[in-house]
Amino acid sequence: MDAFFASVEQASKPSLRGKAVVVGGLGPRGVVATASYEARVFGVHSAMPMGQARRLAPNAAYLVPRFGFYRAISERVMELLRALSPLVEPLSLDEAFVDLEAGGAAWDEQSARLVGARLRADIRAVTGLTGSVGLAASKMLAKIASEQAKPDGLVVIEPGTERAMLEPMSVRTLPGVGPATGDHLRRAGITTVGEIVEAGEDELVRLLGKAHGHGLYAMALARDDRPVVAEREAKSVSVEDTYDVDIHDRVRVGLEVQRLADRCVRRLRGAGMSGRTIVLKVRRYDFSTLTRSETLRGPTDDPAVIREAAARLLDSVDTTGGVRLLGVGVSGLADYTQEDLFAQAAGERAVAEGPVEEHAAAPAEEQPALADRRWPAGHDVRHAEFGHGWVQGSGLGRVTVRFETPGSEPGRVRTFRVDDPDLEPADPLPLVLRRPEGSGGVGSASPVGSASGDAQSVASSE
Repeated sequence: MDAFFASVEQASKPSLRGKAVVVGGLGPRGVVATASYEARVFGVHSAMPMGQARRLAPNAAYLVPRFGFYRAISERVMELLRALSPLVEPLSLDEAFVDLEAGGAAWDEQSARLVGARLRADIRAVTGLTGSVGLAASKMLAKIASEQAKPDGLVVIEPGTERAMLEPMSVRTLPGVGPATGDHLRRAGITTVGEIVEAGEDELVRLLGKAHGHGLYAMALARDDRPVVAEREAKSVSVEDTYDVDIHDRVRVGLEVQRLADRCVRRLRGAGMSGRTIVLKVRRYDFSTLTRSETLRGPTDDPAVIREAAARLLDSVDTTGGVRLLGVGVSGLADYTQEDLFAQAAGERAVAEGPVEEHAAAPAEEQPALADRRWPAGHDVRHAEFGHGWVQGSGLGRVTVRFETPGSEPGRVRTFRVDDPDLEPADPLPLVLRRPEGSGGVGSASPVGSASGDAQSVASSE
């Protein structure tokens, strides 16, 4: 998908269409998750510190991610891919590999092109957004092709052309070559894929070690026999927060861990899972990261049990000097619970399960007084008089809201007190999307809510 998070925000907010949009963490330590193509013109890109992005594009719209909404739209795209083949390997919410031969969808170059074109059309019909498709004989080449296709395009790497195409490309094009490896190769006089081949396998092994050297040399020769692996079950469920200012107060740290434990439970239950190993992650002021875990007698999704375990783990961690990140996770997942574990927290269950089970409610410690409520930029709100809108910004006791919906004209902006009783957080309004029928046709409208064979066998869609 093209600039996925930012494109979703532009589709949801008429006033942002065609404008520079940056999605990510907005605090002093935030980073860019996605930038729209309009923002990329100014040099903004993913993983950039948000402060740098603001300096480059001061007039862009800066929004906090709405991951639940993105996930719902992503699932519709993944449904399209699974209709093509049983072998779909998601890499993230907005990218996946598909083995087209396994599903019989393509068997030569022409059929692959037709499938790719139909897929792009179906993605637009179903989401209103654009995606780019790369088609090639391997995962590595399909990924490269999809990058070349961006935005909103399709590229096929034809059999026999792979080596010639790769030779002039930067070594950073190959999987596994990050900044450090790239710099190491550059110091050895190797900057292009062709120069990797010229250097030879023995030199690559000397520079990078046996495993990395062999692997990189093979990829430079366009050899990649990694199969497309169907989606695997999640091994763990976790949540974490990075704080704008280090937390020094031990009581506050404890409350944050409890809040994260409850968020983790909601995610765990949303996946219909339970787990037996509770994990606590603490990154301290000096960037040292500590991980502690406790394994229970059996799997559970009981919020009180998980909160208690997380609190016990916190007792073993020295937070003197401050904490910059906290995380709580559950691993050892199962699709059932061990009921006898609930006994250790029976007294708390009636209170604890209420807010966790409610769809949109937060744990008690996440429900501050109206005056202290946070209004994340870009998130949805509803006003008793003016209807649905989204937060443009907040501060100094005020919150600014633009009132518009996905199907409306750009809306008006109004400012309220942060404790205005008529203003409430809201779920995202659904985009009215369309589901294809049969082999690529477009069917009835439906909403998405918030909440080795033939050469042309692998597609990368992102």
